[in-house]
Amino acid sequence: MAQESGLTTSPDRTTVCHLCQYPAILSHITLVLDNACYQRCALVQSVADTLGIELLYLPAYSPNLNLIERLWKFVKKHCLYSKCYTDFSAFTPAIEDCLVHTQTMHKQALRSLLTLDFQSFKKAQSLTM
Repeated sequence: MAQESGLTTSPDRTTVCHLCQYPAILSHITLVLDNACYQRCALVQSVADTLGIELLYLPAYSPNLNLIERLWKFVKKHCLYSKCYTDFSAFTPAIEDCLVHTQTMHKQALRSLLTLDFQSFKKAQSLTM
């Protein structure tokens, strides 16, 4: 998660607890999280419970359900594939520019990618041995 200083750090349980406090002013919040251990810890669950936030955990090994993974796939396609940046200072503006244009230039492409409509299999057959 980017800090105000511009440095990038890895998220941890303190970061998740801090994130929980932002939407706490709304009436009902469901925070969708993946299965990272720092998101499932007792501290995060306690803070969320105190703030009245429901924690909804995605199933393990299901990045296709995590919208941020889909957005990152889109950004990589537009900013990384077949492109070479001379250094990090050239790379970061390309990523930032792509993200800035998510609601304008890239809106139509992202509309179908960032949907919550998932295919379900009502009568799935399984093979058992």
